[in-house]
Amino acid sequence: MDTARPTDWKNYEDFAAGIATNRLPASDAWVGRTLRLRFGDRTLELQPRERHLATWHDDRGSGVDWYEAIELAPDLHFVDLTFASRPTVSLTLVFDTATRRALAIETRVREAAEASGEPRPVQSFTAGVFGDDASAATGLVPAPTRDLIGLRTHQVYSPRHTYEHTYLNSQRYAWQCLVGVQRGQGDVDLASYYRFAENRYVFAFREFLIPVASVFFFDFERMRSTGKFLGITGDGTIANNPAGAFLRKVSMTFYPSEAQPV
Repeated sequence: MDTARPTDWKNYEDFAAGIATNRLPASDAWVGRTLRLRFGDRTLELQPRERHLATWHDDRGSGVDWYEAIELAPDLHFVDLTFASRPTVSLTLVFDTATRRALAIETRVREAAEASGEPRPVQSFTAGVFGDDASAATGLVPAPTRDLIGLRTHQVYSPRHTYEHTYLNSQRYAWQCLVGVQRGQGDVDLASYYRFAENRYVFAFREFLIPVASVFFFDFERMRSTGKFLGITGDGTIANNPAGAFLRKVSMTFYPSEAQPV
């Protein structure tokens, strides 16, 4: 898809610089402890050794890799993992230790030939539980949602990064840069939306023009957005970058029952 890019289109590293300025800080809370999560038949065990290093084990293998945890709110956590043996793959976990609900998002950047006109990144979403006892989970099961369709937000990542999002339908969203190196640029890309709890959502997208994907947790109670990007820079390097923003709700479009977006 690179041949379709406008000549002035920015690379991943151009907009990623500084985009974590307003992000919540990383946490050491899990260091020295063991995290166990179940996603269907898959059990994942994490043992953080330090702020950015964890031992992991699941049904697919094991390793010691880069890791990061963020406390989104009391009992609510965002964990991100990358893998030295699989640099084009990341695993993002959102879980609540009180309700024991969890959601795993795996992001993979494909080779260009494999994508065949689609965005190179692909993502999968699997609901699960924190701990070993699935019967102990309470509250909402994380699931796809239409709640955000029609909403327009501003994402203020830093004094030099403000983006406008419009969540068009269940498959796509539109963005434009209001402040930053991409100012004046915008596009419509593939998106996914999951409701995690009341006023809390997981939002993810895959871009067409550059090979980059994101996972964000929207907390409309605290008006914070916490997430990451996985993509390929202009020189072909794979990069996993943090991002975070102050959220603003700008407007909402309401559709009549006979003319609903897909």
